Amino acid sequence: MFRIASFAVTATLSALLALPAAAADSGVIVGAPEDRAAIEKLMWSYDRMLDTYDADAYVALFTPDGAFGQTKGREALHKMITDIKKGHDDRRAKGETITMRHFTMNQYLEFTGPTTARYHYYHQTIFGTGGETSPDPARIAAAGNGVDDLVKVDGKWYIKLRNVSAPNDK
Repeated sequence: MFRIASFAVTATLSALLALPAAAADSGVIVGAPEDRAAIEKLMWSYDRMLDTYDADAYVALFTPDGAFGQTKGREALHKMITDIKKGHDDRRAKGETITMRHFTMNQYLEFTGPTTARYHYYHQTIFGTGGETSPDPARIAAAGNGVDDLVKVDGKWYIKLRNVSAPNDK
């Protein structure tokens, strides 16, 4: 019984270890599990920093010359977030309830090189908390298809280009 279990574990491990080699033979770059985990955290942090208006943490997710669409560079990205916050604070001061949430879904991570990747996804921006009796009904402000370019610099993944207006993937 132990030998069978040991053989099964060895065979399973051998098959799993062979996956990256098989993918490399086909021209596909699989990406290390730690890179996949780091990118997952990067992209989760992106939505969270945006929704909390944390401009300093938001810009730290980008390369120094990183861009969100046409807004390029950390200084411009910082201003973009502080302007959004100011606009929402002004509306709150007038009595509006503003709750903003960004959602990224149906993600596909494509490694394009050892230190580059492309992140494909659908996105939604929702304002409001929703619910039948909520005074702040949920409403979709934006939805679309995105493809972001990511780069690994000194062992850390960053957003090089956030493109939330990408054409549909084929």
